[in-house]
Amino acid sequence: MGSGKTTKEILKEKLASEEHTPLYNPEALEKINKAFDEWKNTVVREQDRENWDVTPKTILGSEIPRGLLYTPLNNEGFDYARDLGFSGQEPFTRGLHANMYRGRSWTLRQLSAAGSPEEVNDRLKMLLERGATGTNLALDLATVQMFDSDEPEALGQVGTVGVPIDCVEDMEKIYKDIPIDKISASIVTHYPRNTSIIFPMYLVMAERRGISWDKLPGSVQNDFIMESVVRSASEYIPPRDDFRVQCDNIEFIRKNVPRWNFITLNGYNLREWGTSGITEMAVAIANGIAILEDMTKRGHDPDWVGERLAFFWSPANDFFEEVARLRAVRRLWYRVMKYRFNAQKPRSMWSKCHVQTSGVSLQREEPMANVARSAYHAMAAALGGAQSLHVDGYDEAYSIPSDEANLLALRTQQVIEAETQITQVVDPLAGSFYVESLTNQIEALILDEIDEIEKMGGLVDVVDSGWLHNKASRYIQKEQAEIADGTIKVVARNYFRDPNLEMPEIWVKEFDPELGKEMADKLARIRSQRNNEKADNTLKALVDTCKGGGNVMEACIECARADVTVGEMRRAFVDAFGLWKTPIFA
Repeated sequence: MGSGKTTKEILKEKLASEEHTPLYNPEALEKINKAFDEWKNTVVREQDRENWDVTPKTILGSEIPRGLLYTPLNNEGFDYARDLGFSGQEPFTRGLHANMYRGRSWTLRQLSAAGSPEEVNDRLKMLLERGATGTNLALDLATVQMFDSDEPEALGQVGTVGVPIDCVEDMEKIYKDIPIDKISASIVTHYPRNTSIIFPMYLVMAERRGISWDKLPGSVQNDFIMESVVRSASEYIPPRDDFRVQCDNIEFIRKNVPRWNFITLNGYNLREWGTSGITEMAVAIANGIAILEDMTKRGHDPDWVGERLAFFWSPANDFFEEVARLRAVRRLWYRVMKYRFNAQKPRSMWSKCHVQTSGVSLQREEPMANVARSAYHAMAAALGGAQSLHVDGYDEAYSIPSDEANLLALRTQQVIEAETQITQVVDPLAGSFYVESLTNQIEALILDEIDEIEKMGGLVDVVDSGWLHNKASRYIQKEQAEIADGTIKVVARNYFRDPNLEMPEIWVKEFDPELGKEMADKLARIRSQRNNEKADNTLKALVDTCKGGGNVMEACIECARADVTVGEMRRAFVDAFGLWKTPIFA
């Protein structure tokens, strides 16, 4: 930080210097206060007065205490222009667009599930034919961990939770006959290295189809927190190198694929791994701040970077908290961009977000109850103003969703969009004494946690030291204990559990050994047909680029053009950066 001040200190100074116009006048507040005290002391039961604040206990909850009743007294300094405003204008609390869903609904983006590249191509087409408006590609475990399908580590994993991708040919099969210049693609690459390896294969596939990169809409994840913290794997590169690769990817994509969101700051998987909604958002924003600092040092304007930066959130069971969280983080990100980075363009101050309903909140017991859970998560996302939405299948506590569950999840989105009429009014919960108070409280808590991270040296340092690993570990241990003792009530599991409950028969995607063999045969063919001298030279150039400080994605593009495989590129990164051991949980 050039100023030596934390983000919290900067925002406090800037906001204090602005003109402040409270919505409620002191005389009105005084009258409300007197009437409230009389009501509370004469009408409310003594038991309720003594237990005025309760702390909700839910899966992935933030444990923010809630009062029995909310009034203007909970938000005495509420400034309409500064804190709320109008949709499509600063501070964007009410949404990024003036007309929000009246103009365009959120993107309906269901995961493509698993199977061979050909099977996933069929499924993507099926979802698009039934009303999906974007594609969402999940990778199998071998590909996520950057192993080729024929490596020993891939045994039993090929095509089980996503699609296997070893080389450009697989990308060609996955997106065959899909107009990638018209339909946005979300590629769930998770990690920076995986993004460096997989996304170039998508770009080379587009090249071979004659489609210019500047016509490609979509997003990748590319979040070093996913690799250095959330990931469970046999090998890691050091977090500082991982962060550098993340920023190299951002720089290359922003320059060469202008319609692409080069990072989806992934709060979702961190929260699902084991954090509260506050930590989820604090870590993602701290990453965004670190990215902007790095890109500024590289000579790039914050507006140029901010225009294509996006977020990925997990809405869980605490309905009003989930609505308030999306509103709070949208306002906070605007303030970070405006006051810390002096952004000038409204678009660069937008907190664009994709939302996926919480998978950890889904239960194996009575799985059809998960339809209700996911529907409420999705409703909260819509009321909170999400740009893109994926609803989990009811059977995802067992496996990747069946086609039946995937279609029902898509229909859940469509019912909310077309039948509930919540899209007709922008930010319909605005002005609620409860929602506005909760929004303010959540924003303050997120900022407090960012402040804590920055005072310890920044996000890379708290990852390298193990602070974030330990924080998540303590959180999930506490949550599991509270589920076990019934403090957190889970319907059909520890609350209203059927004593005669029998687990239902659920379709589970099983490993297909034939697919593993087909992918291995394809790899053998690719390696025998390509120019291996050229492939080796591009891999050497990738190692040299990693060590020399050049842009790693530029080198990976050349590898993809030479039909270098995922596993070969992974090994080049390890050769260049070495391995890092994750901190042991304290």
